Amino acid sequence: QKTSFHRCQTMDFKNGYAFSRLPREGVGGETLFANQLSQDELDDLCTKGATLTYGQVKRPAPSRFTPAFVAYDKKVLKFDAYFMEEVAISAEENYRIRQVGIYYYLEDDSMCIIEPKVKNSGLLQGKLMRRHRVPKNVHGDYYHWKDLNVGIDLTIYGRTYRLVNCDSFTKVFLESQGIVVNPPEELVSDPYTEQRQTPAQKRIMPTGPDPFRQFLAYDTKVLRFYAIWDDTNCAFGDHHPCIIHYFLADDTVEVREVHKRNDGRDPFPVLMRRQRLPKIFVDKNKNFPSCVLEITDHEVQEWFSPKDFAIGKTITLLGRTFFIYDCDKFTQDFYRDKYGITDFQPVDVNKKPLEKVQQVIPPYNGFGIPEDSLQNCLSLFPKPPRKDIIKMLENNLKVLRYQVALESPVPEDKNRRFILSYFLADDTISIYEPPVRNSGITGGKYLRRTKVTKPGSTPENPKYYEPSDFTIGSTIEVFGHRFIITDADEYVLHYLERNAESFPAATVQSIRDHFLPRKVVVETTSSGFPKKDLDDLIVEVQRELKLQEPFNTRQFHEAFHHCDTEGSGFLDKTRFLTLCDRFNVPTSTILLKKV
Repeated sequence: QKTSFHRCQTMDFKNGYAFSRLPREGVGGETLFANQLSQDELDDLCTKGATLTYGQVKRPAPSRFTPAFVAYDKKVLKFDAYFMEEVAISAEENYRIRQVGIYYYLEDDSMCIIEPKVKNSGLLQGKLMRRHRVPKNVHGDYYHWKDLNVGIDLTIYGRTYRLVNCDSFTKVFLESQGIVVNPPEELVSDPYTEQRQTPAQKRIMPTGPDPFRQFLAYDTKVLRFYAIWDDTNCAFGDHHPCIIHYFLADDTVEVREVHKRNDGRDPFPVLMRRQRLPKIFVDKNKNFPSCVLEITDHEVQEWFSPKDFAIGKTITLLGRTFFIYDCDKFTQDFYRDKYGITDFQPVDVNKKPLEKVQQVIPPYNGFGIPEDSLQNCLSLFPKPPRKDIIKMLENNLKVLRYQVALESPVPEDKNRRFILSYFLADDTISIYEPPVRNSGITGGKYLRRTKVTKPGSTPENPKYYEPSDFTIGSTIEVFGHRFIITDADEYVLHYLERNAESFPAATVQSIRDHFLPRKVVVETTSSGFPKKDLDDLIVEVQRELKLQEPFNTRQFHEAFHHCDTEGSGFLDKTRFLTLCDRFNVPTSTILLKKV
């Protein structure tokens, strides 16, 4: 009742090698029980017969069967051969000998024919016959390796091949199979190919001039010169690097311009097309229309030749002047062999760097600040000078205010008082004059906010006023006007004391000494004397003074300050009474004691 009778495969490949293995299943997929005996022992059991006493002699196991495709894998017989091909359309050859290689593959008895490729042969070469079993006759027989030998003719598909030689492996294989290999023959060459390879006889040049001699001798030979075209005489002219080609075949000249990337010129490589260039013209009629007619030998006395070109020489080609500064190696060899010139030292044409002209800054004209005016000299489109942003942020809204008096010989200016504001953010100064009624002078802004230079500074190195320059009694010169500092805000004293390490000690001490009397008065006022009694005393003194003639308060104050030489803000009783007598101040004894 079996329906499947197939056998398990016992031949396999591993790592590229063929080997046999034991079957895993029986016929029809039956289960095989594990056998501990080797294959050799099983073969012995199959061939051993039963004996009674000593047994029979062991028969050797039959040799393993090896298929042909395994035994002859990658084994090929190679024969060198040739065949003759008729040529019916050529007058120079009647037949053609073509050399081929015949390959016989032992693994499957197939053959192929390959012809080595020859460059520019004009023939379809390569594999002439694909690999397959080649029929021997019409009876269905195929060629076998036993039919091949050296020195025989082999007809395949109507074409007869002559086998002339074989390689060493083929010879050894045939001899091992009992075939006597014939001696090798000489491989026949193609007569037409040998004729083409024979060097042609040199043509004997005639003694007279040959019009084609120059072309045949100097074809594809060009002299190359490196030159500079000087065009600086024209508007927007420049030095243009060029290459001059002189063609020895026909004595023509071509000029090409060497363009660089982003040089701003149109990328036309040919500056002067290839042509013969006249050197000296024949005297001709002025009415001759040479601009529309081609120049011939009748109008030209001499053309440019190789002897007119040399390194370091200046030539004029069609109105353009070229300076030759170098040439290539072929040109040097040509001039060395024909003219005997040996000096080919190139000329250095690199532009020397221009000397940098130091920019001269014009003198300051007085308008604006020097930094702002300097930008007009440094750029066509001036930009505002850079500001110290960090300093502006740190000192924003910080202003030092001083009271100044105008130093002027005009009597009307002696009583004028100004407020000088110093902005720490950008070191600028502004001056304001408080309006005074019935003074005859219009108050208001006297100087807008700007930087003020010190006397003696130059526009190239301006020096501006700083907070360290403002001390009580110092003179400040602002655009020709002199001001004397007479007073300052208390903020000035506080700022200088907080940043005492950034300012001179003399500046801080000057402001500190100026505020010392006020500090003493404040301390005296708050020393325990009742404020109401002090106010009543002031009112009583003012009432007493109003009953008398008009009193000059300003002169009285100046006299007090004059007597107070130490600036302490105090006067003793004797000096006080003396000053009262000098100004006829009516004071009673009781009132004086209270004061």
